[in-house]
Amino acid sequence: MSGERGRFGRFTDAVLGGARAARDKARELREEFRTSDEPERALVAPLLPGQELRYVGLGPVRAPQTHKAGRQLVDVMADEFVDSLDPKVLFGLLNIVNPVVWVDAVLTPVRLAAGVLLLPGKAGAIAAGVPEAAEPEPAPHQRVQRDPIPLTEEQEAFRALFRLSLYRPLAEQLAEIAYRRRFVFSGDLATLAGSLLLFLERYSGTPLAVTDTHLHLLRMGPRPDADRPDRRQPRVLWSVRRDRVARVDSERGATGLVQLTSTIVFDDGSWIRLTQPALRDDQSRFLTAIHDLPGQRPTP
Repeated sequence: MSGERGRFGRFTDAVLGGARAARDKARELREEFRTSDEPERALVAPLLPGQELRYVGLGPVRAPQTHKAGRQLVDVMADEFVDSLDPKVLFGLLNIVNPVVWVDAVLTPVRLAAGVLLLPGKAGAIAAGVPEAAEPEPAPHQRVQRDPIPLTEEQEAFRALFRLSLYRPLAEQLAEIAYRRRFVFSGDLATLAGSLLLFLERYSGTPLAVTDTHLHLLRMGPRPDADRPDRRQPRVLWSVRRDRVARVDSERGATGLVQLTSTIVFDDGSWIRLTQPALRDDQSRFLTAIHDLPGQRPTP
């Protein structure tokens, strides 16, 4: 009888020991997935004097390639679209009547958001920290002499900032961007959502920051490993006042632990759908930072 009790006791001890080990491992994993944005806050706060910094994203913001309404729009447009990106076709699909006026309209929200295009000529690109991109040279047997298209000083600063070609009309290049990304935003680059999309197209590693007065898009690389010095030098690429954000609808998908999708709607009627590859702690900080803005939020 005592032998059976002994075996039962050893079995009980083994079960309890396994349960303790599983609990300790769960705690270890929970700590591993716990995040803090204190290092990023320390870097970004000096860039935003007079603003209360409520959130700094730990991962880049991406524009996803799917959107329910957009997929329907793409199906309709594909029926009318030709294989080559004919500017006339693009302008027609995007309802662009006057391409020159349309380029000027695109400059306006970017000018308001970035604040760098007021500088003349290449000074705007220098202020933005953007080196001049060299045009690829054609092969010797294909060498063709081309003249740059004349631009105003502000248009040149805009072109350099987004690394557009010197030798193709700005309207044509912007139309291609709008067509390619139309199913993740409202479809008109001459809006706040369109200006945000331009910066997402141009830059990688762009997390969001939220303050008590503004929504910002940052240029900031990933956090270095713990044993390496943090030499990041963040920059503010794009900003908009919170009162211009009409609503933010957020949802977690199948990968809700590491991904949060948000549709930001601005007061000019434009919208853009963004995906933040962030863990739950980071998602919670973002949702807390925008709690006073209208919109749908995922359940805890």
